[in-house]
Amino acid sequence: MTLAQPIPTPMPHFLILSHGFNMDGRAASQTITDKLPFLSAHGVHLSVLSAVTGIRDKAVTHQQLLPWGPSGLRFDLRHMLRLRIGKGFAYRMIMLVVSIVLLPLIVLERALFGLQSQWSWAFPAAIRGALMLRKTAGTVVYSTGGAYSAHLAAYWLKRWLGAPWIAEIHDPMVRPGQVPQTRDQRFQAWLEKMICTHADRVWWFTEGALRGAQARNPQLAARGFVVFPGANPPTVQASYRRGEQLVFAHFGSLDATRSLAPFVRTLGQWLQRYPERRRQIRVDIYGGALDTDSSKLAETLGIESLMVCHGRLEACPESGLSGRERVMIKMHEADCLLLMHGMIPECPEYIPSKVYEYFWTRRPVLALTWRNPQLDRLVIEHGGYVAPTDDQAAILNGIDSIYADWSAGCLTMTPEASPPLGVEQAVRRILDECGTAGLVGENK
Repeated sequence: MTLAQPIPTPMPHFLILSHGFNMDGRAASQTITDKLPFLSAHGVHLSVLSAVTGIRDKAVTHQQLLPWGPSGLRFDLRHMLRLRIGKGFAYRMIMLVVSIVLLPLIVLERALFGLQSQWSWAFPAAIRGALMLRKTAGTVVYSTGGAYSAHLAAYWLKRWLGAPWIAEIHDPMVRPGQVPQTRDQRFQAWLEKMICTHADRVWWFTEGALRGAQARNPQLAARGFVVFPGANPPTVQASYRRGEQLVFAHFGSLDATRSLAPFVRTLGQWLQRYPERRRQIRVDIYGGALDTDSSKLAETLGIESLMVCHGRLEACPESGLSGRERVMIKMHEADCLLLMHGMIPECPEYIPSKVYEYFWTRRPVLALTWRNPQLDRLVIEHGGYVAPTDDQAAILNGIDSIYADWSAGCLTMTPEASPPLGVEQAVRRILDECGTAGLVGENK
């Protein structure tokens, strides 16, 4: 990883609020932790407030805080204990006791508030943040998702102390075209309004998400912008070798909203057309089990034996590799990487963060997307194949093209494909905008 030369103009102190931080393999964590070396290289002083769910960072000032609500406490303790003592008998016994003790309080909390479990982390984050802001002049509060508790804490700090505030929104907080129904949905809509009203700069990861937020909150005006988060180049290398099977590989969790079913259905149809190719195909699934729809469909089509679930890749003490590094090796070794976008209202405003890691492997990507021209353009520019999730004929053509290229020994990135998107370009974009806003020295 090559760091940029420091910018000579004076830069501020960033107080980063991130519930999930230094969590191995978590997209919400990687989005912020990968930026830290580049921010430091640009002369930004960094402090971090996070939950206890990740590893304490020794390179910056990093304080880990427990949430005050019972559901958040159970969630964070579960991750902390897994990290420290593993998933064995002791972990199960401790969590059983914790769950029994907290259950009545969790029921009461949900009845009173009805918010997502991590919401209460905002209280200790805001209080500890206020103490730090009083001690350090010129601090910019930088709140980042996934969990919206970081943005809630930052909003309080803005209102209490008038601190400069920049916000990084990972996923749309309000579903496009949907009127919020539940208490949590209404709360997220309110919080989005507060972010768009009071934050000095706000960025989203897609053009669609920015347009949606501006339409709901015209007061945002020019303070909103788009940043491709990118990904760092892999710290481990693996060589691709063509084998006797064409291996499609999917990485990440699968569920009803992001299902492998459209691919499974089309693959089954393709194999009915070319039954002699059955032994040449394998689908590797990393990160969890097949979703229910895909599993039932594979069984119905008689191709369940082609679906190989490897589960979540954790850190390996024997090799010394982190879970993220093991994942990157498997990505490099696959013939074709599958990207499932889903078919939910958020899709036009959402790009799976995994795609940026895919680009670094220089392996072709088959992306099944839905109503997101920006994502389609990215995949095509990086030498991949794109088909609408709801267009079986297009998916069939994609599989045909990939098989033909694989058979000819040329299933590789095209020479004219765009280079991968790194994290430094995201940091420069953020600092440029902050400089324009007068929050930091100009990025020259």
